[in-house]
Amino acid sequence: MTRPCHSTIRRVAVHAPAERQTGTEIEDEVRSRHPGLRLLPGLLRQMYGFEERRVAPADARPSDLAAAAARSLLDECGLGPDAVDLLVFASAGKDLEEPATAHVVADRLGVTAPAFDVQNACNGVLNALEIADAMIRAGRCRRVLIATGERGSMLSRLPARNRDELALLLPALTLGDLGAALLVEASERPGLIGVHFVANSAGWRAATVTNPYFTPGAPAMSLRFDSQALAASFTGMEKQAMGALREWGRKPDDLDVVCVHQPSRAFTRAILDATGIDPGRAVTTFPRYGNVATASLPLQLVEAAREGRLRPGALVALLGLASGASAGIAVMEWYPDPA
Repeated sequence: MTRPCHSTIRRVAVHAPAERQTGTEIEDEVRSRHPGLRLLPGLLRQMYGFEERRVAPADARPSDLAAAAARSLLDECGLGPDAVDLLVFASAGKDLEEPATAHVVADRLGVTAPAFDVQNACNGVLNALEIADAMIRAGRCRRVLIATGERGSMLSRLPARNRDELALLLPALTLGDLGAALLVEASERPGLIGVHFVANSAGWRAATVTNPYFTPGAPAMSLRFDSQALAASFTGMEKQAMGALREWGRKPDDLDVVCVHQPSRAFTRAILDATGIDPGRAVTTFPRYGNVATASLPLQLVEAAREGRLRPGALVALLGLASGASAGIAVMEWYPDPA
C-alpha cells in the first residue's frame, strides 16, 4: 500500500534591501511633499510602534525581490531550477497586469515548471501554502516554490490633497520592501497539519488600492486605509481560527512559535489577546521592518530560526489577516532541512 503523502516547509529565505528608512525620515519626507499639512513628530512610533523599514532601489520590481529570495533559498538547499515542479508568486503587488509575475520570476531563476500568481492582499503566501499542500497531497508535485516580493514603500509616496486624505494614507507610511521564498516538499511525515480560511467580503471597502486602468474616473493610483473599519471587518475571525486549531487536536498553549501578520504592534497585541496566545511565543518584526504584507509570515519564520526557536518538532502556527477581509491559519510541526 502506498504511504500517504504529506507536505512540509523545507526551508524559508528572505531578501532584505540594504537601505533603511526610519520613521523620522519618513515623516520629514511627508512634510516636504505636503508643506501645508501638519504631521506631529514621532507619530508613526506613537500610533503604530514603527521604528524603521527596508527600502529597495527605485528601479526594483516585486519580481526582483522575489527572485533574489528564491535564488538564495535554492542555493541553500543545493537545488537547481529543474528541481521545482511548480512556482507560485503570491505578492500583494506585481510587476505587470499581464502576464503573471510568476513567469518573470521563473524566467530569472531558470525554472521551466508551470507558474502562476495568487493574489489575496496580505494573505497571498498563506493561500499559496494551501495550494502547495493540496497539489503535493494529490501527487501532482513534489516541490513547490512560493515566492513573493513587496514594494510597499512605493505606496507611501502617494500624494495627499488634504488632512483627511493624509489620515487615510498614514498606515501606508509603515509599508516596507522585502522578498521572501518558501520551499514546500512532499514528506512521509505530516509537517503541515492543516490550513483553514474564513472571509468577510463585505469588508472590502475598508482598505483599497485602486487600479488606474480599470477604475473609472481615477486618473492615477490611489490608496485608502480606514483602520477602524478594517479592524472591525476581522471581528469573530480569531474565534474561527482557534476553532480550527481545536479541530486539529491542538490548543494555544501547545504552540511553540506563532507568526502573526503585523500591520502594527497594537494590532498584533490585540490579535494575540483575542486568541489567548502567549505573546512570548510570537515573533516581533514590525518595528524593524514595518508592514511587509505577504512577506511578513516568512520573515517571522526566518527570524525565529535565527533566534534558535525553530527546533525539530516545534509546533508552529501562521496566522494571516488581510484586507477584504480574510483570515487564515496554518499549523505545522517544524522539521529542519533534511540535508
